[in-house]
Amino acid sequence: MNFNSHTDAALAVAVALVNTLTSGQARGRPYTPPDGAALPAAARAALQSDGASGRRPLTLAEGEQLGAVAAELRPVFEAVAAGDVDTAAQTVNALLAQTGAHPFLDRHDGEPWHLHFHGADENLATSWAAGCATGLAIVLGSPEASRLGVCTAPRCDRVYVDTSRNATRRFCSAACQNRVKAAVFRERQGGRQGELQGGGQRGSHAGEADQNQGI
Repeated sequence: MNFNSHTDAALAVAVALVNTLTSGQARGRPYTPPDGAALPAAARAALQSDGASGRRPLTLAEGEQLGAVAAELRPVFEAVAAGDVDTAAQTVNALLAQTGAHPFLDRHDGEPWHLHFHGADENLATSWAAGCATGLAIVLGSPEASRLGVCTAPRCDRVYVDTSRNATRRFCSAACQNRVKAAVFRERQGGRQGELQGGGQRGSHAGEADQNQGI
């Protein structure tokens, strides 16, 4: 399931920004986003989730600004996951107004003209906030709003966009999916082992009863 190339790219960056630059839990462990000297490179890597190459290095201030953008994007995913699309839509509308998002035809890297959404100024974080908010708005304004989600694995709150054909995704990554499968398997194995042990004890008691009756 794909929306269009620009929307898909904006959604990929929104997910990467939230998962990289907001604290919480990830894959069963507490997660603290990079800070200090590590922050600009982490933020740059998140932006490169749109598939573009050659993006310039970021400054610490830009990394911090993108961290603030990520913190504003996260509640959109959380609201949809909680079944509250109204709150998600209101949050996105506020971001669109705040960034002054507006459509703009652009052409770069040998591509044909295509639609971008820019912010009211040339600030990097504002521009990306506008693009990500627009991508989320396109999803929320379609029948596919439920494709925004938060990982349902225990001790993980990373977000995702469900692009599966049947909209059945529940986890942020294959790692979390495998964690849950392994936990279910161990639980089933433990239950079977308990049943076998219980059956053995019942058989032992029955044999003792037979012996007592024969005495």
